Amino acid sequence: MMETMVCKDLCKYYGSVKALDGVDLHLEEGRIVGLLGPNGSGKTTLIKLASRLLVPTGGEVRICGELPSPATKAMVSYLPDRNYLPDWMKTGELLDMYQDFFDDFDRGRAVNMLNALNIDLNMPLKKMSKGTKEKVQLILTMSRHAKLYLLDEPIAGVDPAARDFILRTIISNYDENATVLISTHLIADVENVLDEAIFLKEGKVVLHQNVDELRDTTGKSVDEYFREVFKC
Repeated sequence: MMETMVCKDLCKYYGSVKALDGVDLHLEEGRIVGLLGPNGSGKTTLIKLASRLLVPTGGEVRICGELPSPATKAMVSYLPDRNYLPDWMKTGELLDMYQDFFDDFDRGRAVNMLNALNIDLNMPLKKMSKGTKEKVQLILTMSRHAKLYLLDEPIAGVDPAARDFILRTIISNYDENATVLISTHLIADVENVLDEAIFLKEGKVVLHQNVDELRDTTGKSVDEYFREVFKC
């Protein structure tokens, strides 16, 4: 299987603070991977390095064998952990923008999902609820035919029903030769869709394992085992 994302001794320091400290990872295509850890563990830093928003202090991250570059940005579909779209734009205008920016954007896929949720293409973001904005952002992200989807806390700010929609959207709209990396601390909500789990603690990988093997070897759910590893 092709490796979509590889990190070798990846480090990122902010002054004396080690956000990531010697991370080694190999993520294969066709997998949904949970990036799990408490606040401050380095999850967002890792995602930003992979999406070329940050530069490593040391080591490297490669996307489909290439160092982060304009070429890898074309392979990566990134959902930040906050609203990043202009509030004054209408949904249809956002589709136009994504179509202009990304050659792999599937407008038909996006329109189908928006129609399923009865989201008006003429409605500006500023008139939408927080949950609807989250759904629009996710639909735009998942409507690309990317090699790597980086989703930073995609379910943190929405109600349980919206979480179910978001997880169904992720499962049904990523290509089988792609990888989905989901950063979250709401493990119980995402556990059933994960193929693998990565535990990050103080910038280090303390576990990277197939979730079925983890359940078999520990006798616990991923959420239960996470609480044991990270208990105060």
